[in-house]
Parts: sequence; structure tokens; C-alpha cells
Amino acid sequence: MFARRLVARVFWTFSRWRLVSEPAPARPTVLIGAPHTSNWDFVFMLAITWRLDMRIRWLGKESLFRGWKGPIMKRLGGIPVDRAAPSGLVDEVLERIRSGEIFGLVVMPDGTRSGHTHWKSGFYRIAREAQLPVTLGYVDRTTMTTGLGPTIELTGDVSRDMDVIRAFYADKSGFRPEHRVEPRLRDELAG
Repeated sequence: MFARRLVARVFWTFSRWRLVSEPAPARPTVLIGAPHTSNWDFVFMLAITWRLDMRIRWLGKESLFRGWKGPIMKRLGGIPVDRAAPSGLVDEVLERIRSGEIFGLVVMPDGTRSGHTHWKSGFYRIAREAQLPVTLGYVDRTTMTTGLGPTIELTGDVSRDMDVIRAFYADKSGFRPEHRVEPRLRDELAG
């Protein structure tokens, strides 16, 4: 952990970006990384969580785990997601939590970095089923800041919970603002 904190300290010392953050949550959480508009989001996520000394796991597309990258990505806390068959993902994460593994689960609900109209709902389902709070992590190019926002408890009222999330992200632009997706779940669009 010392090496990670040292790398993060060096990153924040020389970065043009500033870490502006709430303290790390005191218990396991689902940590949203949004807006997810660039591969730089991964670097920021590591720099934030390493600086705050958080143990994390994160969800990433399966192709990130192929070949020589696989062991590195897993060592960094990655859990591969098979996009062709994502249905077992929530169960897999819940099993890890139930088995006693303690971590903050980083989820990028925007999915890939562009071309979507809504967020994926896995973060919401995992948080509700595991009875975990949700921590709002962010990247904001307009202020050149990144960090953790508030940690909230979900109520089960999807629209009300998403209104709170939308309010937090309303002024956050992401690294590439043109790729930003409004925080809205498919269920809300259908309703």
C-alpha cells in the first residue's frame, strides 16, 4: 500500500488536475466513476483511490484482461465483464461480497465512453442487493478537479435516487465533455 500511496502522491504533485474529495467511505461501497468519457478516467480512479488508501475492485470489459495485460489488470483490482453474457456479473460480485471480501466496487455506469443514451443499471442493482451505499466519484474538466463526492444510501425509489445522482453530476463535464451521458437508467426512459 505504501508504494501505491507514493505513486498517487507523485501523480497529484505533478498533475494539472486537482484532487478535491470527500474522505474515503468508512465501509464498503459501490463507487460510481462518472462521467466516463476517456481512458484517463482509469488513471484518475487509481490515483484517487490510492491517495485515499482505498481497497478497490473495478469492472472492465473482458478484452482488457486478454494476453499480458490480464494479470496486471487483475492485480489492479479488475473483474472482467463479458458484455455478450453480462447476466451473471451482479451475482458474481454479490458472491464476493458475501464471502467476506472487503472492497469498494468501482463501476462506470456510462458503459463505454460514447454512443449511449443511458447508464447501465448494474451499479444500482448491486448496491441494493448487497445493501451498500453509493459513492459518487467524478471527473470535471471545467474545474480540472476529480475526486469523491458524497456517499448516499439508495432508497429503492429509482427516480428519486437518480434525481440525487443527476443533481450531483449536473455540472460535471468529464475529461471529454462531448462524450458525456446524462445519468439516467433505461427504466426511467421507458417510464
